[in-house]
Amino acid sequence: TPNSPLPSSPLPKLPPPPIHLCPQGKSMPSRRQDRVGEMLRKQLSELISREVKDPRLAQIVSITQVRVSPDLRSARVSVSILGDAEEKDETMAGLGAAASFLRRQMKGRISLRYVPFITFQRDDSIEDGVRLSSLLHEEAPSAATQEENDDEE
Repeated sequence: TPNSPLPSSPLPKLPPPPIHLCPQGKSMPSRRQDRVGEMLRKQLSELISREVKDPRLAQIVSITQVRVSPDLRSARVSVSILGDAEEKDETMAGLGAAASFLRRQMKGRISLRYVPFITFQRDDSIEDGVRLSSLLHEEAPSAATQEENDDEE
């Protein structure tokens, strides 16, 4: 209609907002999730090394990453364990059994409304890095001797 207050031409469509994806294809965690994850990592590391007395735990247990859900109610803890396959399995069982104990201990240590439920997952990235580094160090001397042999000819 000629007397309508709205323009007759449609409004231009705006492009959708960019979606930032992390390598796994999931949305990136917020800064708050990152801060809570780092705080949980520090507290869990201290609790596992000092408070958990389970004989199934290996001597060296490293928490490599803590991913917290957007509602901060659950946390997935990535753990690197030094040892053989049997020792790793026993350590994961011990950590799974200690999860509720660790959650109770964290109630007094962190200032969150809800202490996240904790699940543990094994992370072999440190071992993979060590194995790759040793392969590179083995290859480097053989490459150097190959270059020396080429220079002599």
